[in-house]
Amino acid sequence: MFGKAGIAGLMKQAQQMQENMKKAREELANVEVEGQSGAGLVKVVMTCAHDVKRIALDDSLLADAKDDKEMLEDLIAAAVNDAVRKVEATSQERMSGFTSGLNLPAGMKFPF
Repeated sequence: MFGKAGIAGLMKQAQQMQENMKKAREELANVEVEGQSGAGLVKVVMTCAHDVKRIALDDSLLADAKDDKEMLEDLIAAAVNDAVRKVEATSQERMSGFTSGLNLPAGMKFPF
């Protein structure tokens, strides 16, 4: 089906795609997204490498923090989860160009 030149060409394309994906992953590690909860009362800034950079709490949450410790913990967890979802969406969006011509089965994802 493929001659030596065809296979060599495919291998070269695969290697180039792999190098491009590596570069894109490195660039994504510097991209930051912000997750929020409680209508913006809790904000989490995370890189697309899943490193949490900052957590910001609105001052109003700290006034009664002792009484609402569980609620504050839930808000922080929700903001982190929101940031994780945004990281995944951003990564998928930026990396989708590399897989567009591969005719992969529906639902198959690369581990970016």
